Amino acid sequence: MRGFNYHWYKKAVALLIVFMFFFQSGIGAYASDTDVGNSVSANKEKSNDTEDGKVMDTVNDANVVTETVEFTGPLAEQIRTDLEKAAEIVGDLTLTSEAVVLMEGSTGHIIYSKNETKELRPASITKIMTLLLIFDALDSGQIKMTDQVSVSEHAASMGGSQVFLEPFETQDVDTMIKCISIASANDASVAMAEFIAGSEEAFVSKMNEKAKALGMNHTNFVNCYGLDTDNHYTSALDVALMSRELIMKHPEISNYSTVWMDRFVHTTKRGQIEFGLNNTNKLIKSYQGITGLKTGSTGLAKYCLSATARRDGMDLIAVIMAAPDTKTRFAEAAKLLNYGFANCSIYTDNGEGLEIPEVAVKKGIEETVGGKLDTKFSYLCMKGTNPANITKEVKMSESLEAPVNITDVIGEITYYYDGKEIGKLSITAATPVGKAGYGDYFKRLVKKYF
Repeated sequence: MRGFNYHWYKKAVALLIVFMFFFQSGIGAYASDTDVGNSVSANKEKSNDTEDGKVMDTVNDANVVTETVEFTGPLAEQIRTDLEKAAEIVGDLTLTSEAVVLMEGSTGHIIYSKNETKELRPASITKIMTLLLIFDALDSGQIKMTDQVSVSEHAASMGGSQVFLEPFETQDVDTMIKCISIASANDASVAMAEFIAGSEEAFVSKMNEKAKALGMNHTNFVNCYGLDTDNHYTSALDVALMSRELIMKHPEISNYSTVWMDRFVHTTKRGQIEFGLNNTNKLIKSYQGITGLKTGSTGLAKYCLSATARRDGMDLIAVIMAAPDTKTRFAEAAKLLNYGFANCSIYTDNGEGLEIPEVAVKKGIEETVGGKLDTKFSYLCMKGTNPANITKEVKMSESLEAPVNITDVIGEITYYYDGKEIGKLSITAATPVGKAGYGDYFKRLVKKYF
């Protein structure tokens, strides 16, 4: 038929069906009766642990521009569209693990979740937080990779997965990180905890402080290694949050977490003994783009995994908790990652090629100041979203008054999708501008007239 648009016809029919369903049921969001649901209500509390699953949610972060799942405000129509697209695809994503989360790393956007805030035993994925604090200590200069760590009797006494460190044995920080990342060593974890904080108890306190700072509201750590202990718990969402912090802030962790086999040398009074390290994350050998991250299992926690992968500039985090067996945890993590890479892409903008106008500075040594972007903008696009429809608008301050610091905000970039606002980035001063004195004004006059 001439002029007939089949694409818009399908959309119209889909909208009509959705409208009829809403009218008959009297509820405002679609809840699937299959194993995997996809409802997200405007005013629904995130702490509801009993629902089967949700698609396209958001974790807020002050440093990253993200979408919102509320069905109100400027993004309402776009989010509804994204949810509908995701729902069409996610119908056959049947997962048997107790709790799961699929998160995009740069935005913190939750693509899919099931029982994401249910408090569960984490087993050795506890060590993600241990590693995060170790790398934070390296970044701050508190410790160095070459520092020698002495193993206490307490650290050497740890059961479970270990590398059989002996009391008073010393290993450098780099080796300890290998032992924790590859072999999930409880003894190395405690040794590093004591080295950084003085005691395991003090280190665990730091773990809980960091968890609170990251918004991990369903977590309480009692130890730094993950063996089953009363009141030691976390959630799939919280595991995703700390995994995101580790891989985005310290991407060098993949240099350790992707190693399949390695070895180190025990150096004790009895001499030198070589010890092999074997990774338990089977996805390292089989999944394209895998970057880590950590496995865990105990009798009570069952089988857990935080799997991270990167393709085409997009980082995905798949968290599996309380899977019934080890085969299921890897299969369901791969299924989540496959779904994310097949149906999502990431739009990023770091301001390259962007013309940022200079801003006039009153009473300054310099008469104008340029601008810069301190962070990049990221936007998660569901399948069918066209990044070409993203536009941006630059607005600068009319003028500033000296002194101007490099942290001062002098403008902003607003991003739009199909004319609707999807986020903003601040523009800060590119250089500091000091306050002008009489000598500066005199030089300026001389330069102007002579």
